[in-house]
Amino acid sequence: LVKTRVVRDPFLRADAGSASVNGFDVAAVEILPDERDQIESRLRRASDEDFRLVITSGGTGLSPRDTTPEATLAVSDRVVPGIAELMRIESLKITPKAALSRAVAGIRKGTLIINLPGSVKGVRECLAAVRPILSHAVDVLKQSSLGCGE
Repeated sequence: LVKTRVVRDPFLRADAGSASVNGFDVAAVEILPDERDQIESRLRRASDEDFRLVITSGGTGLSPRDTTPEATLAVSDRVVPGIAELMRIESLKITPKAALSRAVAGIRKGTLIINLPGSVKGVRECLAAVRPILSHAVDVLKQSSLGCGE
């Protein structure tokens, strides 16, 4: 897991423990500055280290320093728009501010990268939205020839 906020740690407080409850072992939690090149570098390294799932928290808003989506897209081989759409749809049921999220999800090699918001509330809401699909997504990425109908 990679966290991209320096000052706040909503992911650590909100849901770091719950990732292991859902069948995922938390292999790393890191705090990075809001610097696109550092985020890109760590995302690449996580993929090269065979992380199956990388979740970022923060840097998805409208501020000039919010560059996590750009970093994610820069390192991704493919985009998974449905994940970000699902998070926004579910979050919009709670607050219209969800429309301001620029979060994305992508795949680099066999790693699924998902951007979450920087707030504790946003992390909880977005993880709740994607939890039902995470295991399947990671399983499919592990097996390069697996067909969805199999």
